[in-house]
Amino acid sequence: MKNLQTLTGLMLMTGLTACSLQQTTGSSAESTNSNTLLTLVDFESDHYKTMLTVTNGSSQLVTDNGQGVSQGKQALQLDMAAKQNYLTAFTLAPQDNSTWDWSQYQNFSLAIDITNPLDESTHMYLEVADSDGKLHRRSVNVGKNSSQTYHVELSGYDLGIESGMRANPDAFETNAKPFLYRWGATKEIDLSAVKHIQFSAESLLSDRRFIIDNIRLVQNPKYDQAYLKGLVDEYGQAITAKFPQKVSNDQDLAARTKRELSHLSDKLFSDRSQYGGWAQGPKLEATGYFRTTKYKGKWALVDPEGYLFFSNGIANVRMANTSTMTGIDFDKALIPQRSKDDLTPEDSVGLNRITGKALSTRHVNSEMRNNMFSWLPDYHEPLAKHYGYRREAHIGAVESGETYSFYQANLERKYGDNFMQTWKDITLKRMRNWGFTSFGNWIDPMFYHENQLPYFANGWIIGNFKKVSSGADYWAPMPDPFDPLFAERVRATVKQVASEVQNSPWCIGVFVDNEKSWGRMGSIETQYGIVINTLGRATTDSPTKAHYSQLLRQQYQTIDKLNASWNSQIASWQAFDQGVKVKDFTDSQVKDFSTLLSAYADQYFKIVRQETKQQMPNHLYMGARFAPWGMTPEVLNAAVKYTDVMSFNYYREGLHPEQWAFLEEIDMPSVIGEFHFGADDTGLYHPGAVLAQDQQDRAQKYQGYLNSVIDNPYMVGAHWFQYVDSPTTGRAHDGENYNVGFVTSADIPYQPLVDKVKEVNGYLYQRKFGNQ
Repeated sequence: MKNLQTLTGLMLMTGLTACSLQQTTGSSAESTNSNTLLTLVDFESDHYKTMLTVTNGSSQLVTDNGQGVSQGKQALQLDMAAKQNYLTAFTLAPQDNSTWDWSQYQNFSLAIDITNPLDESTHMYLEVADSDGKLHRRSVNVGKNSSQTYHVELSGYDLGIESGMRANPDAFETNAKPFLYRWGATKEIDLSAVKHIQFSAESLLSDRRFIIDNIRLVQNPKYDQAYLKGLVDEYGQAITAKFPQKVSNDQDLAARTKRELSHLSDKLFSDRSQYGGWAQGPKLEATGYFRTTKYKGKWALVDPEGYLFFSNGIANVRMANTSTMTGIDFDKALIPQRSKDDLTPEDSVGLNRITGKALSTRHVNSEMRNNMFSWLPDYHEPLAKHYGYRREAHIGAVESGETYSFYQANLERKYGDNFMQTWKDITLKRMRNWGFTSFGNWIDPMFYHENQLPYFANGWIIGNFKKVSSGADYWAPMPDPFDPLFAERVRATVKQVASEVQNSPWCIGVFVDNEKSWGRMGSIETQYGIVINTLGRATTDSPTKAHYSQLLRQQYQTIDKLNASWNSQIASWQAFDQGVKVKDFTDSQVKDFSTLLSAYADQYFKIVRQETKQQMPNHLYMGARFAPWGMTPEVLNAAVKYTDVMSFNYYREGLHPEQWAFLEEIDMPSVIGEFHFGADDTGLYHPGAVLAQDQQDRAQKYQGYLNSVIDNPYMVGAHWFQYVDSPTTGRAHDGENYNVGFVTSADIPYQPLVDKVKEVNGYLYQRKFGNQ
């Protein structure tokens, strides 16, 4: 563990984490500059060299007899040495550490002409930063063999709209392709003090080249004031979009269903055991349950019969995240409220349909949201059973309200009154037919005892125990594991999961919690946010602070010794217990922060493991699925001590060896809990966390990602997120409207992706273990 700082590469890139993209095409870049307000860089002279900083790449000018020059006679070629470096960045900034002042312009975008001369598309980030450190960050897919104008709206009408979708349809007509906003960044920066523009790419699996030209500010066209009206049809599909999977009517839906089912077999691949393990490989000790082992230098899972096992599957196979806000609400006094004993977060409880007196109080609470739908059923109609309710939303246009699941309604259209049972059966057939060895996380418990596909169970630790803060609590505040109520809620959570699993040998393991904000590498403040914020609280208010006080008293004995180490002037231990603000960090103080953060994480993982192993001793504890923006060496070291398998959600093109070198240090079996690719050619306004050019490119990128996981000797699985596309108008919880499903909102499979998955699963075990 001594070299866990090699994790810095993986965790520093929190500024480039998942959320948004947009497809490119092969059309040529716009040549007209009639709407240009200001040309920033045109590469017609060497002046650009005073503005350009290159990180892990190279640049050179190309002339007008080459590809990619859109204005004048020269353009800039950018080469990314992806095989050697996980990150390449090209930064343009004014000379002498000054800033650009664009405050005189209104309703404008940054436009760039980009050529990709290679036969491979690329997910590229663009960042515009101001002098206060605020970042307007977006990303895009630059299509293979393409020349295209791209734009980033920096001032305009759409930036101030909270629609409840991660990306909106275009608010104005333009031939340029938009870089799409990435959640977590700032939409409106200080345009009077723009510090830099940065292009970057991360975790690419092969070297790339781009040619950029004519970086300029352009006036936005006139806005379409109705751009958020009438977006989806009765099947939840984008009305204006045309794509092969789009359903035109009920007869078309029935015909497509009949064709699929006529070719759908649930027969396992020939090299599989009944649990999906490698039946043609070595037979190891059989324990009757899944376990881990290191086989000839590679970590692996072992199935209940003793066969080597690699977990390849789809996460989030359930109805809970298929609904979208309709812009309707009810009298909240008539809505049943959550119990303090609830064990399931609001976004995971299913549709939660409103009944009784509350129905008579139904009213519009967001005309913008309500106007997005061309059709919604009346409450007396059969398809009204697919309405639901959310008592809270993470973000969005409304804080609560009525929801509708077009996906579930389409299942009833396809399969009739018994649609849930048929959906379950068809889903299992698909998983086996497509060659998946297991499900991923967040699987409806209805699948737990079908004994057809291994799965992972899931639990959430929620309750009224005290909380701490990292300073950037992405999904929710962090639990205080030193509060005795935390252990009680862990016990209740695991008890519920255990009752659902019933000691089934088909359950590989259990994930508890997800993507928690443990801390972010990059600065002392972000890495040790939990410690710094907790030190500012009183011991009477925070059990974690009380534990910190106890540890520091043991170490320093007197407050004078603490002050000498921390270069502080704390009056007494009593004053320390009331809360202290720490700044101007000394080396010894940072060392103490590391000890305190380790103590916090150790307590969390220790309690969860103890309860999991006591109540589910035959199942693997899979941890809390780390996100790159939420892990530090201290927290990972704690997880290594207590988990059976380390889990990471990682949205990139693949596993770059430079970023994942830390796995050699921790030497633990590890699994990718989430990844995906999306495109914008099926009517969804936001492709997803990592963008492909089109459906065929999604398939190719899936194969590249899986190969990088299969080839890693520490990886024992990878789980795609998710089974169904997000709702076109955004999922109710947080507005994700992504093309990340294996099936559409009408339950139509994306055949290019399915075909590629079958190919990968056909060689999975031979590639992973066959050459040993």
